[in-house]
Amino acid sequence: MLGALGLDPAEERVYRALLSRPAATAMLLADVLELPEPEVDRALARLVECGLALRSGGEAYVSAPPAMALGAMITERRDGLRMAEQALVTLAEEHRAAVAGRSIGELIEVLSGVDAIRHRFQQVQQAARKEIRHFVTAPYIAVPPGSNAQEDAAAERGVRFRVVLERPVLSEPGIVPEIIDSLRRGLELRVADSLPMKLILADEELALVPIAVSFLPGSEPGAVLLHRSALLSALEALFEIVWQRAYPLELAAFASGEATYTELATDGPTELDRRILALLLSGLTDQAVATQLDLSLRTLQRRLRHLMDLAAVDTRMQLGWHAARHGWA
Repeated sequence: MLGALGLDPAEERVYRALLSRPAATAMLLADVLELPEPEVDRALARLVECGLALRSGGEAYVSAPPAMALGAMITERRDGLRMAEQALVTLAEEHRAAVAGRSIGELIEVLSGVDAIRHRFQQVQQAARKEIRHFVTAPYIAVPPGSNAQEDAAAERGVRFRVVLERPVLSEPGIVPEIIDSLRRGLELRVADSLPMKLILADEELALVPIAVSFLPGSEPGAVLLHRSALLSALEALFEIVWQRAYPLELAAFASGEATYTELATDGPTELDRRILALLLSGLTDQAVATQLDLSLRTLQRRLRHLMDLAAVDTRMQLGWHAARHGWA
């Protein structure tokens, strides 16, 4: 628990043991904690250095009150972080000024292999301070659904996520629960019929673009990491164009349907009908929608036929146009 303050596990154990005693020697603490005495001596010296322990005379040590000693350490860490943030602003400006004189080799880093791509993918997310923009296409190369720990960490620190999914991704196993979880955590998701590439952007500073260097058996995937440049600005513009044209995914469309459904005469779509339309417009298959809403495939198709009759249309494409125009989904 005190690792964030620079204490290792042995030092924390010694401090906790010292807190429960008026005074204690290194020998006594070593016996209690079943640690080698030299290790306890080292830990005590470190605690004295940090102001968490004091010599009480002879070979005995006493602990400093946690509220005072730990409070001082926390304040010092906070002050240090504020100074680091101020330095970051200055360094970022220096970095931007230096970019204009960089060579192409300094602006573009070529990566090869799944491990290298996965490592840079995580670093790009760690570097984001404001926003991550992401194109997701199938098949997955380095980071399959449910294994992106840095996404959770970035979202928790307030980074905005805007993600466009290529429609075929919606057919990937386990993708619907992943979408629901992402929407609940505040990620903004949209769907496009097709995407030109895989892409992840961190603020206006970094872009990772996976590329296929070879289609021969046994070949490794490749990618390029782009730093702030005109090429990165072009990718930002591409993302914004695709984002504006993509179909938004809403959590309400993925809410659980009723376990059973009784057909009722109605002059318009029911709430369940709206969910069906929203999921179908998102690109899910009939079977995937029926499974998500706990309906039989036959009931789903019967509801769609009913909606087509209400809209006075003959095809699902016409139904989708009618639903969008009249606010049915």
